Amino acid sequence: MDAPDAHPLETIHGRVSFDDVCFCYEPDVPVLKHINLYAEPGQLIALVGPTGAGKTTVINLLTRFYDVDFGAIRIDGVDIRDIKKDDLRRKLGLVLQDNFLFATTVMENIRYGRLEATDEEVIAAAKLANADSFIHRLPQGYQTELSERGGNLSQGQRQLLAIARAILADPEVLILDEATSNVDTRTEKHLQEALLRLMAGRTNFVIAHRLSTIRNADCVMVIKDGEIIERGTHDSLLEKQGFYHHLYMSQFKGQAVL
Repeated sequence: MDAPDAHPLETIHGRVSFDDVCFCYEPDVPVLKHINLYAEPGQLIALVGPTGAGKTTVINLLTRFYDVDFGAIRIDGVDIRDIKKDDLRRKLGLVLQDNFLFATTVMENIRYGRLEATDEEVIAAAKLANADSFIHRLPQGYQTELSERGGNLSQGQRQLLAIARAILADPEVLILDEATSNVDTRTEKHLQEALLRLMAGRTNFVIAHRLSTIRNADCVMVIKDGEIIERGTHDSLLEKQGFYHHLYMSQFKGQAVL
């Protein structure tokens, strides 16, 4: 529910801050503890850490699937609890590991990013997302009916449609949870190119599983047990020989950077 005095959000620059944010799903069981992080417009913030560290919760709070228990999240200095949820979410682009696709055509699934978009705008977004070529190989192209959740597509194809949808929405702030499932090298290259196009010129929060994303980040936030325990660039964190160095050696070192 919106607060009675919640106001609409017209335009934003994309400056995001978490100010001493604490959150519990259950009373007295803190999931996030005193989170402070800042993103300037156009920056890429990578969130890394073990499973269950609190990375997804950071995203859930920014999108207001939940509200903070303590502290505040602000966009351009405005507490997001004072903004109408629908307006806030129109300014946030979401590309998740499991993107919801509807039992309708490919065209309409992409158009969900901006309902008033023309067919030509949908196709242009698909081309930027490197999705146009595989769509044309489907039985009816853009008019191919998808099963619920896109079950008749591969994981990589579903990701490309989600990226096309986000490109069409043209959000000021992008939230990306990188897929961990393996895709073939060619699809991975298409995904990487599409994501770079999508992230350009936006404020980006990425739950990062790709080494290439982490290396390109303006700031890497290392989250463990609900706290940011280290922050800095990929190279500066490696030099510290701390927890990130351990994480890198165990999870990322063997990855090829496309």
